[in-house]
Amino acid sequence: MRLKSSLLGVAAAAVTLAAAIDGASASTTAPAGMTPPPSTAPSPSTAPPPGTALPSSPTPSSPTPSDSTPSSPPPTGAACTVRYSVYTWDTGLTSSITITNTGVTTITSWRLAFPLPAGQRITAGWNAVYSPSSGNVTARGLDDHVIIGPGASIAIGFVAEHTGGTGSPSSFTLNGTSCSLG
Repeated sequence: MRLKSSLLGVAAAAVTLAAAIDGASASTTAPAGMTPPPSTAPSPSTAPPPGTALPSSPTPSSPTPSDSTPSSPPPTGAACTVRYSVYTWDTGLTSSITITNTGVTTITSWRLAFPLPAGQRITAGWNAVYSPSSGNVTARGLDDHVIIGPGASIAIGFVAEHTGGTGSPSSFTLNGTSCSLG
């Protein structure tokens, strides 16, 4: 047990020394059951010994041109990938759509727009509300499928009737931003 305490004390001293070399301040919180290593700098509440030079405070630097340049507004829309698959039979089809947020911010209240191929009409769907049922369709999140975190995916889908054309939508946009097809 004594060896473990000694090693923790050495580790705390090493962190303090490394911080002093780098010019940073190190935490003087000691591990449980240990006392912090002695500090070479006086504490703010005590005056330095007579004849000790006080450290000078850094002089403020003038701003660089990049400091005063306004930043561009954050990008609108969302970064996304859409995976679309379809299963067809006679005059019907089932489409499964997976939407993946490839961005770094959470997407809320999403709307996925896509052109449904001619001759297809949505009759039922899941995890989204679809409107209109043909042409340029917009799907919006339903109930617990309205938030897509960074790196997360959600699955939606629909059943449709078709008149022989079982093709896939040519593009998808999520909240106005084009998605890549995956």
